[in-house]
Amino acid sequence: MNQDRVFIFDTTLRDGEQSPGASMTGEEKLRIAKALEKLGVDVIEAGFAIASPGDFAAVKAIADSVTESTVCSLSRAVEADIERAAEALAGANSGRIHTFIATSPIHMQYKLRLAPEQVIEQAVRAVRHARNLCADVEFSCEDAGRSDIDFLCRIIEAAIDAGARTINIPDTVGYAIPHQFAETIGEVIRRVPNADKAIFSVHCHNDLGLAVANSLAAVTAGARQVECTINGLGERAGNAALEEIVMAIKTRQDVLGVHTNIVTEQIVSTSKLVSTITGFPVQPNKAIVGANAFAHESGIHQDGVLKHRETYEIMSAQSVGWHTSRLSLGKLSGRNAFRTRLEELGIQLSGESELNAAFARFKELADKKHEIFDEDLQALVSDTLSDVVERVKLVYLDVASRTGETPRARVALSVDGQARSATADGSGPVDAAFRAIEQIISSHASLQLYSVNAITQSTDSQGEVTVRLEKAGRIVNGNGADTDIVVASAKAYINALNLMQSGVQRAHPQTEGV
Repeated sequence: MNQDRVFIFDTTLRDGEQSPGASMTGEEKLRIAKALEKLGVDVIEAGFAIASPGDFAAVKAIADSVTESTVCSLSRAVEADIERAAEALAGANSGRIHTFIATSPIHMQYKLRLAPEQVIEQAVRAVRHARNLCADVEFSCEDAGRSDIDFLCRIIEAAIDAGARTINIPDTVGYAIPHQFAETIGEVIRRVPNADKAIFSVHCHNDLGLAVANSLAAVTAGARQVECTINGLGERAGNAALEEIVMAIKTRQDVLGVHTNIVTEQIVSTSKLVSTITGFPVQPNKAIVGANAFAHESGIHQDGVLKHRETYEIMSAQSVGWHTSRLSLGKLSGRNAFRTRLEELGIQLSGESELNAAFARFKELADKKHEIFDEDLQALVSDTLSDVVERVKLVYLDVASRTGETPRARVALSVDGQARSATADGSGPVDAAFRAIEQIISSHASLQLYSVNAITQSTDSQGEVTVRLEKAGRIVNGNGADTDIVVASAKAYINALNLMQSGVQRAHPQTEGV
């Protein structure tokens, strides 16, 4: 094994999806997986195969489609989980079963209710069973950051003897401090007698804002796989951000002395795709992929950059995929040029019907906007290519909003093919539109989040709206994009309703996560 290489294990589709409201459809997961493959990710954790029929189908579809990356499925240290994962991965060019069990005293005592020796026995059985079904097995010590070091060494040695070739030491609750976490990783590698037979991995959560720092500290101590997500997506405060890990390694090779095989020029497009699909916008000052990451407003900074870029930029914007994204297409452009640009952006359409639908939406947008940008295309395709059954469709929206008068909206919908309409007042035009829709649908869902972001610059930019609805413990995100922000809002609300009614959701059989 090349000791200078760090493998990138992306868990956006599994741990990232555990963010409340970040559930993705099977088609959306496959689109992200293909983007991750193009990005050069070594391992794609596609999901938790036993979690639900939908998760199984998504893992299987990704395993059957991705050829350049290893496709992985998570499983508890339980035979049924492992067998379901193996079944989903059967068609993979390169598959991996990732099995885990908790190792901290608090988890073993209160959650598992098992003695330490029983935990080791269960881990060994799980790894052996997985190895009988899949050649590539990863074993994780859940809550390793709060585990006893002696016990960690014992269970890791046993897991390697049982056939695990990747050992993950996760900071499950984001408790570690960089120098302390590095010491733990280094000590485990030194003390485990068969450590040379496995790659050591880390999976850090960001509860204290230290996920990236802890991951890089672990790399300096000998870890050679980092588990991370696009945009740092993940449950609670999220995971280590892939783009930050990769660019820190690339920019500071003088200190870290390692490299990855990531195609860094694909980072921004992948970030935008994940943001669009999940409805989680990237903050402007986010490192690497934020809109302001390479912006300079200070006169001193501007002067320095103009004279020599490296005075204030430690990496180039182009190296991570920022570029002039203006699309030289208009309403007179042909389908071939449109298809070619989508392919350049990593957007693959499965057939002529999908191309026709997307192209028709492009033509409609070209009539409204003077310039079309790559970000517009990402939103357009996400809005067009959905595997969710559209039981509810927006037919007509008329909103009246005048100073000193109560806003009023009239909405016409198609519900299961039946035309229905309603009129409602509201505190604003968006509120009135939502109330009118609710009069028709009567979902009784609770609005948890309403977020508006401009997709590109200028006053004719499309507005991208995210609506998060909750009902009986289920949370869904709806997205909508349009040059009219009220129309985009109505689309997002209706999209969320369709998701709610279709039963698209993320089922978690586990109460824990690695």
